[in-house]
Formats: sequence, structure tokens, C-alpha cells
Amino acid sequence: MKKTTLDYWVGVFVVLGFAALLFLALKAGNMSSFSFQETYTVTAQFDNIGGLKPRAPIKSAGVVVGRVASIRLDDKNYMATVELNLDKRYQFPKDTSAKILTSGLLGEQYIGLEAGGDTAMLAQGGKITMTQSAVVLENLIGQFLYNKAADAGAGGGSTSSGSGAGALPAAPGTGGSGK
Repeated sequence: MKKTTLDYWVGVFVVLGFAALLFLALKAGNMSSFSFQETYTVTAQFDNIGGLKPRAPIKSAGVVVGRVASIRLDDKNYMATVELNLDKRYQFPKDTSAKILTSGLLGEQYIGLEAGGDTAMLAQGGKITMTQSAVVLENLIGQFLYNKAADAGAGGGSTSSGSGAGALPAAPGTGGSGK
């Protein structure tokens, strides 16, 4: 009788362990938020998507309103085409804009939607035309360093006045001798 109780608790422990591993695997793969809501698909094109991935959230006013379905490169204009699955219960105007944003300083990227004022709504197969690409940290750092180098190069040659670095101009009537 005692062995049966022990076997039962070991079995419960193993099942809970598998459930925890499944939960962690789904969370790591961004698959933990399956939704059975009806969706409609719209597309948006971006110059640079940064680290955006399929299944990334789409948020409006901080509320998740959909997920990124797929990302592909348009080989005609060399822009990233992102397919968005939006929940049917959330309808957005045709002049809605989309931005790729980052949660936190180095967190995951998501798409933020800002509703426009048009009376016509986006529908299945619609296209969001106003987009803003991801801010890529490496590009910002490179631009900052390039600007600093340009400032140092331009500033170094123009501050010299010929009478020594940091010299003040001579007062009128003194002849510049400083006596």
C-alpha cells in the first residue's frame, strides 16, 4: 500500500515537471499566447525591421491587438513586407500608422499602431502605408561617433589664431606686445 502512494506522488511530480517544461518552451518560443479569435490580415512595408520576429505582438495604446504573421523581403523595392494578423474585434481606420518599437532599452520589438481619423476601416488584404522603421542601436552609435569625429576634425583646425592656442586678441593701442 505504501509503495502505491509513493508511485502516485512520483507520477504527479513527473507530470508537473513536463507541464513546466512545456510552459517554458512555449514562452521562450513566443507561442504561449495562442488566440482563437477571428483575425484579418493587413500588410505594411518597412525600410528596416531590426529584430522584429514572426509572432511578435502588435499593440495599440499598450493593448495587444494582434500578432505578426510573417516577414519577407520584397525583391522589387528591397523593403521588408510584414503581414499582420489583427483581431476582428479591433477595427482600425485606413490611415492608421505603424511603428516598430522596443519594449525597454534592449527588449523585444513589437509593432505599435496609431489609429488615424479616416471613416473607412482597414479590411482583409488592406495595406498600412504610413510606417516608421525600427531604431537600430548600432546605427545610432555609428552616427553619433561619425558626428563626433566630424566635429573634432572641423573644430581642431579653425580654433587656431596664429598667436598660440588659447591666446586672447591684443587690446587696442597696446600693439599686441602685452606690456
